[in-house]
Amino acid sequence: MTHTQSNPETRQFCFDPEALHMDLMLRAPRQLGFSDGVDLERWSDELRAKLTELLRMPVHPGTSARPVLLGEAQDCGDYLRQRLVFTAEPGADVPCTLLLPKGKEGPLPVMICLQGHTTGAHISLGEAKYEGDENSLGGDRDFALQAVRRGFAALAMEQRAFGERHDHRPEDHRRTGDLARNDDNRTCKHPAMTALLVGRTLLGERVFDVIRACDAIEEIATLDADRIYIMGQSGGGTVGWYASAVEPRLKASMLASFFGTVAGTIGAIDHCTDNYLPDMLTWLDFPDIAGAMRGTKILVVMGRLDPLFPHASVLEASDHVARIFKAQGREQDFALAVGEGGHRFYADLAWPKFLAMI
Repeated sequence: MTHTQSNPETRQFCFDPEALHMDLMLRAPRQLGFSDGVDLERWSDELRAKLTELLRMPVHPGTSARPVLLGEAQDCGDYLRQRLVFTAEPGADVPCTLLLPKGKEGPLPVMICLQGHTTGAHISLGEAKYEGDENSLGGDRDFALQAVRRGFAALAMEQRAFGERHDHRPEDHRRTGDLARNDDNRTCKHPAMTALLVGRTLLGERVFDVIRACDAIEEIATLDADRIYIMGQSGGGTVGWYASAVEPRLKASMLASFFGTVAGTIGAIDHCTDNYLPDMLTWLDFPDIAGAMRGTKILVVMGRLDPLFPHASVLEASDHVARIFKAQGREQDFALAVGEGGHRFYADLAWPKFLAMI
């Protein structure tokens, strides 16, 4: 059979998979995306159910999180510090540090503190534990100290694949040397990939840990389960955003360095593997997730010069969320705070706004 070929001088070839994927992302149906006139209650319920499906979280065991306080509380001057561990699921215990403000009567409001792609929860405590931690201690990342000094019980929670929960495989099973040191994905890439092999996502597992943290808080008499809040930056902000959509016990969230549309952020710029949900854009875009939040107040904190989350995409997503909250009759429950810098938290800007919201 003879095939007629187009003029090779005029035919344009496309060899770039990224160009194809971007076109597909822009044209993805987003079947549960927000639109004016939608039945809000039904849409919110369907969105939450689909989001839960996409996250592929572990099945809740329906049992106690078995929180245990270890050792004696350490007196740190204006607060007490104690190690706490709870069980998320069989084989997944969650190490935390609990800070309690001195001179405050309980039960106390609780701030769950989530770091992003640093070396672990100790950054929330303002501590350097590993080589290079000094680079992560700036940018107002000592979340737990900030919270406890504002009267919250602060729960600095270790997320899966970070800190004490990092990759413990033998060294010869991991990428080593300069290649690993220059790879921000190095502690979460492999667990994110293997989670997919067993029908899960690492993002969903981390969100599930927040749900189980709320279970644990309910079992500790000094903590007020009716006043649970969450703060996080970068990857911690992402987890907090999803958790706020599926966990109604989170009364308010203060989340930084994570926000924008998919096509404008993780779809266009290299991000860590654990930020991606298979088939997400068939159903929804990142700001649509706000529609699943049942009464949670949201403060988004971004840097105008953040290279990972371009400001135009942030504003587009912010406008979308504002439309959703206005339609739901709670436009006062969403705010955007913008610092004049890059990928970091902005404590002096964020805390007054957050405290006014709650």
